[in-house]
Amino acid sequence: MAGKINWDGFRTEFPATKELLYLNSAAISPMSTRVRAAIDEVNDLFVRKGILAEEEVCARVAAIRESAARLIGAYPGEIAFTRNTTHGVLLAANGIRWKAGDNVVMPSIEFPANVYPWMGLFEKGVELRMVEPDDGVVTAEMLIDVCDRKTRAVTASLVQFSTGHRIDCEELGRYCRNRGIFLNIDAIQALGALKIDVKRCGIDFLSCGGHKFMLATPGIGIFYCRAELIDTIDVAYPGWTGVVNSRDFLNYDLTWRGDAARFEEGSSNFQGIYGLGASIDRFLEIGPEITEERILFLTGLLAEGLEKRGYTVTSPFGEGERSGIICFTHPRMKSADIHGRLAARSVACSLREGAVRLSPHIYNVEEDIERFFEKLEAGS
Repeated sequence: MAGKINWDGFRTEFPATKELLYLNSAAISPMSTRVRAAIDEVNDLFVRKGILAEEEVCARVAAIRESAARLIGAYPGEIAFTRNTTHGVLLAANGIRWKAGDNVVMPSIEFPANVYPWMGLFEKGVELRMVEPDDGVVTAEMLIDVCDRKTRAVTASLVQFSTGHRIDCEELGRYCRNRGIFLNIDAIQALGALKIDVKRCGIDFLSCGGHKFMLATPGIGIFYCRAELIDTIDVAYPGWTGVVNSRDFLNYDLTWRGDAARFEEGSSNFQGIYGLGASIDRFLEIGPEITEERILFLTGLLAEGLEKRGYTVTSPFGEGERSGIICFTHPRMKSADIHGRLAARSVACSLREGAVRLSPHIYNVEEDIERFFEKLEAGS
């Protein structure tokens, strides 16, 4: 564990930790004072300057685009700002040039954000192949086994929302790249908690909203499109800011920009982008590897303590499978009752698919884990 990081200092940026034992970043993260200050900054600029603030704000947006690219090992021109994870998945699903008879392979346990955009391709003659889990897990190998010569895309969450299972993205990426299959990744339960390198993993498209492990706000996200693919997929939602001469208003020239910003169809959510940028800056300040190490350390403490107390950790703990999510059950107590008892004791956590889900982050400290077990056992 990195000993020089002042985790208590980062904790002070999250006032929610004063009132709540917050272990729920996989749902919605608490807002930090750093993010709020960034949103206040852009609001103040528009309050004082109106349209005259635009040049300064756009320069900051460009810098945030560079930071977002650096966080995932991409180039700035491969990043588009989106409204949420679903928006990014829609860009990929509706941008691929499908042929009748093509199929998409995915786990059957995906969050709906990564399901409905692909289901919507039915009228184009695209088959959706859902792979059922084995002992709660869908592995890269299981997805690969279902692919055939008609498979055009594989889509999966890097981390499953209901189990915390991290898929072997590198293996999946190698297979897809070698066979010309698009790989789409839903990173909402991974980015901000785990280090992601889109190039090493062979990812073609990646989508992530800002309100979970990214520690930003709802209503903002990023979409990554591999540079080599930008000109080969359609712009699903044509808009005025995606063209080369966007400021020549009455010259209606549908010539797309040469980068991923062509997928940004209209005016930007500057408040959301500023908040996201402030959070990304923090991750880059700490380092994605150190952030991941810290979060896995905390989830390890939770798993160890739960098992000692007779609970069953249902999240996979094999090599490379761990994430920032820990799910657990009890052999005799209902998970809903456990969750209700924790909620009544000011513990922020979730109930997902019959298990209690915990998801710590950098605002948590070792004392939080001790307090969690005190609250879990009090009066039980």
